[in-house]
Formats: sequence, structure tokens, C-alpha cells
Amino acid sequence: MKNSFLKNKRIKSFLDFFSRVSISAIFISAIPGKINNFERTAEYISTKGIPEPISSILLVGAIVCLILGSGFFIFGEKQKIGSVFLLLFLIPTTIIFHVFPFDQRAVFINLGLIGGLIISGIREPK
Repeated sequence: MKNSFLKNKRIKSFLDFFSRVSISAIFISAIPGKINNFERTAEYISTKGIPEPISSILLVGAIVCLILGSGFFIFGEKQKIGSVFLLLFLIPTTIIFHVFPFDQRAVFINLGLIGGLIISGIREPK
């Protein structure tokens, strides 16, 4: 019976890690483009009504949130902090880029990610 419990615990641990990697994949994949195309991305942010100097600062903040958020969320014992960093990136991004004009697909995809991050952020560590 004890062996069964250990296997079950290992499976749960693996699935927890796999789930965090899966959720983080979308955020991790966004990092290189934001860094490699920094100027173009900052210009695109400016087209949403945000002044140019502020758009560059927001982009740096977004990159930091993506890197730290993904790292803490996947590997750190402070997964809740990772969730917060990723939510700090995702919620404003969704509002700024996908609500006006309304992009239903992007909004619902992001709502799913937001829900997963909230669930992860409020659960008790095991």
C-alpha cells in the first residue's frame, strides 16, 4: 500500500511540474521576440496610445515579468510569486492588445491562462 502511495505522489509531482511547464511555454516563447525585436515591439506598443518612452519602459517590465515569472513558476519554491509576475504581464497585455478592438480568440485563450495562473497561485503547496 505504501508503494502505491509513493507512486501516486510521484505521478502527482510529475503532473504538477508538467502542467507548470506547459502553462509557461507560451510565456517563454514570447521572450526572444520581445528582446530581439525590442524597437519594433516598443513601436507597436506605442500604436496602442502609450507614449514612446513609456512603451520602452513597459516592454522592459514585460520582459522581466516573463523571465522571472516563468522561472519562479516552473522551478522555484515560490510558484505563487511566479504566478503574480505572469499575471502582471498577462492581464494588462490582454486589455491593451486584445480587448480594444475585441479579439475573441486571444481574449479567451488569455482568460484560460489567467484562470490557470490564479488556480496555481491560490492553491496550497503540497
